[in-house]
Amino acid sequence: MRCGAKTRDGSPCRSWGMKNGRCRMHGGTSPGAPKGPGNGNYKHGFWTNEAIKERSQMSEFIREMRDSLP
Repeated sequence: MRCGAKTRDGSPCRSWGMKNGRCRMHGGTSPGAPKGPGNGNYKHGFWTNEAIKERSQMSEFIREMRDSLP
């Protein structure tokens, strides 16, 4: 089965279509974005060891301040 898309001059694309009916140039499947932290997949540092330790220390400080109040 051919792609079915139209080229710039109006003639049909001559490439073979995939399961979805289009060729790789006109809407075929894509592997998606690369995986891993070096490709923009690192969103925030909320669960890093440093952040967890910092939150723990801050909670302990707040607890001590609360207990020291009359």
